[in-house]
Amino acid sequence: MRICPDTSVIIHGQLRKEIEKAEEKIEIVIPLAALDELQAQASKGREIGFIGLEEIKKIKDIAKQKNIEITFAGERPSLEDIKLAKSGRIDALIRETAKQENAILYTCDYVQALVAEAEGVAVKYFPPEIDLSKLKFEKFFDSETLSVHLKSKVPPYAKKGKPGNWKLVKLREEPISEEELNEIIREITEAVRISEEATIEINRSGALVVQLSQYRIAITRPPFSDGLEVTIVRPIVKLRLEDYKVSEKLIKRLKEKAEGILIAGPPGSGKTTLASSIAEFYRSLGKIVKTLESPRDLQVSDEITQYAPLEGDFEKTADILLLVRPDYTIFDEVRKSKDFKVFADLRLAGVGMVGVVHANEPIDAIQRFIGKIELGVIPHVVDTIIFVKDGEIKEVYELKLVVKVPSGMTEADLARPVIEVRDFETKELKYEIYTYGEENVVVPITKKEANAIEELAKQRLLQEFKRFDRYVEVEIVSPNKAIIRVDNKVIPKVIGKEGKMISYLEKKLGISLSVEPKIPALGREIKFEMGEKGNSLEFKFSKEHAGKIASIYIDKDFLFSATIGKEGRIKVTKSSEIGKRLLEAICSKKPIKVFI
Repeated sequence: MRICPDTSVIIHGQLRKEIEKAEEKIEIVIPLAALDELQAQASKGREIGFIGLEEIKKIKDIAKQKNIEITFAGERPSLEDIKLAKSGRIDALIRETAKQENAILYTCDYVQALVAEAEGVAVKYFPPEIDLSKLKFEKFFDSETLSVHLKSKVPPYAKKGKPGNWKLVKLREEPISEEELNEIIREITEAVRISEEATIEINRSGALVVQLSQYRIAITRPPFSDGLEVTIVRPIVKLRLEDYKVSEKLIKRLKEKAEGILIAGPPGSGKTTLASSIAEFYRSLGKIVKTLESPRDLQVSDEITQYAPLEGDFEKTADILLLVRPDYTIFDEVRKSKDFKVFADLRLAGVGMVGVVHANEPIDAIQRFIGKIELGVIPHVVDTIIFVKDGEIKEVYELKLVVKVPSGMTEADLARPVIEVRDFETKELKYEIYTYGEENVVVPITKKEANAIEELAKQRLLQEFKRFDRYVEVEIVSPNKAIIRVDNKVIPKVIGKEGKMISYLEKKLGISLSVEPKIPALGREIKFEMGEKGNSLEFKFSKEHAGKIASIYIDKDFLFSATIGKEGRIKVTKSSEIGKRLLEAICSKKPIKVFI
């Protein structure tokens, strides 16, 4: 009997098994097209190439022992045949070899068997013998195993415990042999071929990543790695959002407002598990939820469709996703610059986005967006950061864009757009992000603590201003500035004629002072004229208002109070702080109002 095997029956070890149990005299005719195909795959670092060539080596050893003749026949594939290999050209050459050599075609490929029958080629089809419920690598797993790490000539190891709280355990003393590891890889590749729950996520030279049911499997071999290695990861828990002890306040935000969410945390902290929980949470609210993943290892229900990179590109997937019109999209593992751009584009298009990002601190998640999209756009793309560690939600931040003077700066003309990063639960300001010069800076805001020096300065200011108002209030804004709040009636005394008193006090105390009324009272607005006299600005009022206290506002912001003089005038020195702010308001045409 003459046997002509194709690549599938060689790779899956079925030909070797048939030779081992053969009792009648047989002859093996290996098509050159099959040999060249295996060589080409091995040259590209593909697993099936290495497995197939190893199998041919074993077949030759068995054939030598059993005195079985092996020959190579048929045409070698041309360059055009190789280019059209995916279209079945190599398979056609193998069928042609079987026909010319008057041999029975052995195959594990159902399509190949059907075509051979249609062409009248003698064929024997071997259906898969693999039991998907009892894969060899599963013997290394138990209920506590997070991942298994197999490397040739090294004992097998496993991580056991829960995300963030695990230990590395040696599973046995005996090192795993290359032959045993190759058998595990062969079984995995066969399982991927026949299982409906399996997909090849990455297939590169020396590296293969597959998602097989709940298992994410990474296979590497030289020259990419220094040895043959298999890493198998699986989730051991599937949680609901309620299991994270989430506050009602956060649940409400997720329902009503949060649409640009980042789940951040170090590797193995439970980010993907939380992302699955949020996906199910939105599904339970009646939302259309999709995922963007590579590999697709989120544990979600069938109602949630999981998308991979279309033709290796998430941008192409995003184009399709917009046509599908999801309410929320879970983007697992936002890593490359393109991924951040896709995340931003989908969010700005109105899709609710939940992204998973590797970060050791919550702020690191935002910093990874800086430089990839415009700084001012970030709060429109990301509004909530959930930081996960040891499988628990440790911190939640919210982002907001405001125009203000950054903390630590005192001059009003330094106001700029600032991204405030606040603790979601306490509203405490944690960070400020803004442009300083040509650089984007992220400034941590430390919690203000009244130290001995600050307390001493406060007491000194209280002592000085109690002579004007015994119930004066003092707020230390920064080491260089303080706000003094006194009764409205005494503000003119504190400021003094042309601001001389407040200027004297600033020099004496060595700190910039801002005087405000304790209880702002507008009263009624009066008309005035504004003029310039020497180094002063003059407010001119009707003489009937002489002796009354006037409160001056720039737009809605209180500036100062003063007593209108006998001639119906109030003078302000241009070089004083108040004078500078008035000049700025005049130049920028901001409304100036006076109330008595």
